[in-house]
Amino acid sequence: MPKIEDIRGNLTFFEVGSNFPFEIKRVHWIYDVPGDEERGGHALRHSHEVIVALSGSFDVEVFNGKDFDIFPLRRSYKALYVPNLCWRKLTNFSTNSLALIASSNFFDKTEYIYSIKELANDSEFKKKYGL
Repeated sequence: MPKIEDIRGNLTFFEVGSNFPFEIKRVHWIYDVPGDEERGGHALRHSHEVIVALSGSFDVEVFNGKDFDIFPLRRSYKALYVPNLCWRKLTNFSTNSLALIASSNFFDKTEYIYSIKELANDSEFKKKYGL
């Protein structure tokens, strides 16, 4: 994400059409997560998300059917884009961490895939990742 620095402090932003990959329909945030707890643990059928650690730090585990990666989010000017049909789980929350999630769609409970087995059997998932 852009980072504008001067003696008064830093400024970072997203701007749809400039440095952001989709039109934002929903923003939510996660906070006060005990260090040994996890959030997420799902994939989304159609929605894309961008995840930012506005405060503190946490890790985002991502699985796309082929690759499993862990992305540490430690700075508020770093963002992680998670496309649809990617499993994600947020772990390793530091004290006072604040995760901001911007989504391409409004909340819809039918979007969520809560089982990796269900995700692996999803025809769109197989098509997208050539499985």
